[in-house]
Amino acid sequence: MSTLKEKLAVLPDQPGCYLMKDRQGTIIYVGKAKILKNRVRSYFTGTHDAKTQRLVSEIADFEYIITSSNLEALILEMNLIKKHDPKYNVMLKDDKSYPFLKITSEEHPRLITTRNVKKDGGKYFGPYPNAGAATETKKLLDRLYPLRKCNTLPDRVCLYYHIGQCLAPCVQEVTKEQNQEMVQEITKFLKYGHEDVKNQLLDKMNKAAEDLNFERAKELRDLIQQMQTVMEKQKMSINDRIDRDVFAYAYDKGWMCIQVFFVRQGKLIERDVSIFPFYQEPLDDVLTFIGQFYLKKEHVKPSEILVPEEIEADLVEQLLSVKVLQPKRGNKKDLLNLAQKNAEVALKEKFAIIERNEERTIKAVENLGKALGISTPYRIEAFDNSNIQGTDPVSAMISFLDGKPSKKDYRKYKVKDVEGPDDYASMREVVYRRYSRLLKENGPFPDLIVIDGGKGQIATAQSVLEDQLGLSIPVCGLAKDEKHRTSQLLMGDPPEVVPLQRDSHEFYLLQRIQDEVHRFAITFHRQARSKTMFSSILDDIPGVGEKRRRKLLKHFGSIKKMKEANVEDFRKIAIPEKVATEILRVLNSSEDKK
Repeated sequence: MSTLKEKLAVLPDQPGCYLMKDRQGTIIYVGKAKILKNRVRSYFTGTHDAKTQRLVSEIADFEYIITSSNLEALILEMNLIKKHDPKYNVMLKDDKSYPFLKITSEEHPRLITTRNVKKDGGKYFGPYPNAGAATETKKLLDRLYPLRKCNTLPDRVCLYYHIGQCLAPCVQEVTKEQNQEMVQEITKFLKYGHEDVKNQLLDKMNKAAEDLNFERAKELRDLIQQMQTVMEKQKMSINDRIDRDVFAYAYDKGWMCIQVFFVRQGKLIERDVSIFPFYQEPLDDVLTFIGQFYLKKEHVKPSEILVPEEIEADLVEQLLSVKVLQPKRGNKKDLLNLAQKNAEVALKEKFAIIERNEERTIKAVENLGKALGISTPYRIEAFDNSNIQGTDPVSAMISFLDGKPSKKDYRKYKVKDVEGPDDYASMREVVYRRYSRLLKENGPFPDLIVIDGGKGQIATAQSVLEDQLGLSIPVCGLAKDEKHRTSQLLMGDPPEVVPLQRDSHEFYLLQRIQDEVHRFAITFHRQARSKTMFSSILDDIPGVGEKRRRKLLKHFGSIKKMKEANVEDFRKIAIPEKVATEILRVLNSSEDKK
């Protein structure tokens, strides 16, 4: 703490970014400031809400980088967050992507729906509120403009040609000018609305009716009605047909909700809702969010962005190179107010869910630390072994961060040096391999290790950590009752039962950890055992070596499917007839012995 005080005393009064670190040197938060001295010191003075206190309690050190302007600080902050992925920062990690319509840049272009926006020369239109809306619009355009439909050109015409939705470039000449004209019409339709096309169809319908071609007139009438249905489903907001995104926010009790309205061609087609904790001044976090928002490739910059009056519009404009407006009246102001109202309502509705999740996760972790008499175990790692009478022994390690699974940190281990069903030896090997590697790689160590087992397993893990590796990490064990359910928490030297209420969130957290590590270990063991069983049957067959075993496994997938195959099926993957015949003979004879 004395080092922190010394560093706080010499902070500069300039703009820049600061990086907060925990006791293991891991960057846990990145922030920006107009005046570094004031912002960084504010974390260590005054009162804070519970979640900010939690952040401050983990800070063991910090760094800072001076910048020449607020804009530089904002850009640097975004890049540092993207690089370090600190656990307390807001990152747009959701996998939600929106559908677009795309006209490909091929010689004979196609109109397709996609969720991946790339720089490939194609024309993209959207985003659409959902796949259904994009598909309906595409179906309508397919009826109006007969672009090619197939991925690769066939050698004969298909159904689309016969129903008038393709010009069949596969068998007849379609000029570049014809394709370009259809692309321009589709672009005009999607960018500037459908009224011109509707008027053209009305003229054609009336002409067909005058010519007593009532069947054609009815087709055109149905097409116009379909167009109205598809295009009118989305509420018109502003009639200037400009693509714009609208940002509004609300915050309370250290949590923030940001609503983004997507307006395309004057229509409010979709919204994005993000709710997250914040640790800076609210306006600073809104700026960070807007900058990060367009780092996601699905979020295409529009022609215009609307933001509330208190946001630094010039800063956003310089950051994004997009026109930024702060309307004070009229339709645009109404749209901004609507987004603001939605943010307030969403935040209010989410508080109960947020609080319940906190009880199950981070507060459960804090209470578990108190029950065990250790520092809050933000990072927990758990081990479990799996084997059947000592065959194919494996072990698995899972990681929970802030009370939630961190699946990118899960690890699988094939036990190498243990023969027979020896859980203690397996635990000793795997714990050594895990933490000796972390020592070499200077990786983040857990605050608590959970062993699936009792006193013996705990003692084994502790001896490896302390005697062989010189590490001091708390170790606890989870014992199960006769029904194989989590029953007791053990810790200490010698291990003793730690009393926990069975209906407490911390007990349920331990149950989730034990169930998850057991599931992960069992799944891995089944995979390992199935591969061993597969290869062992083939081991003694002449002509089947390691390379052919892998080829057989990849092609057939299972012994059962291989038994059902014939010699010709083996020949398809370059297995000689003599070898294939022998494989089938061995497999069928093993079936007969059963």
